[in-house]
Amino acid sequence: MPQLELVRAKAQMVKSLEEYYNSIRTNIQFSGRNLKVITLTSAQPGEGKSTTATNLAISFAKAGFRTLLIDADTRNSVMSGTFKSQERYEGLSSYLSGNAELSDVICDTTIDNLMVIPAGKIPPNPTSLIQNDNYDKMIETVRDLYDYVIIDTPPLGRVVDAAIIAHSSDASLLVTKPGVDKRRTLTKLKDQLEQSGSVFLGVILNRFDFKADKYGYGYGYGYGYGYGYGYGYGYGKYGKDEKSSKDKKVK
Repeated sequence: MPQLELVRAKAQMVKSLEEYYNSIRTNIQFSGRNLKVITLTSAQPGEGKSTTATNLAISFAKAGFRTLLIDADTRNSVMSGTFKSQERYEGLSSYLSGNAELSDVICDTTIDNLMVIPAGKIPPNPTSLIQNDNYDKMIETVRDLYDYVIIDTPPLGRVVDAAIIAHSSDASLLVTKPGVDKRRTLTKLKDQLEQSGSVFLGVILNRFDFKADKYGYGYGYGYGYGYGYGYGYGYGKYGKDEKSSKDKKVK
């Protein structure tokens, strides 16, 4: 089984923000014992959902829970720069496409109790892959193997994947950054996550500036229930197509 190691810069960040994510973990635990599979998404890229998913998974693992972190953002994986390995490994796209067994894509890590399924190669049909039988079989299997499963998904404001994944999850969380998303947009995102049938746990306000706060923290989060947030604008390009469009504009 390949082993993944958290890169040094990320490991330092995890340590500095440990108390914040421990608080979020505790809130999730108090939300219900049966909330084991949790989907994280955002309105758009760059709001910190992958960082939040990674730190949250590490928090559960360090608390003694057997935890699996799944990188389901196969279009534009951020976690590929979070973990490194000296060995060759397969990813989620290989399993969903039938080119690898589930046991082949689950990677060990240098963090006790934490396992990771990396995104793998960029597939030509990411949305179709998460709708096939292999995905459902995977979720059914990992439910029995792990105490918590944290799933990082693409931004729901760009593609529908997160809503599909939330349907087979127990709960969902929406990550946002101050001053980026309008309340109306977040309200529609929240509604769509709730319509998936999973429990909407709340919104994590990421990268909030606490410099003016009496405690002097330079980084923080907000966590709440029933904010009235939800799905906003139409789906656009995301991942490889989005990058191609940007390249064309530069030229």
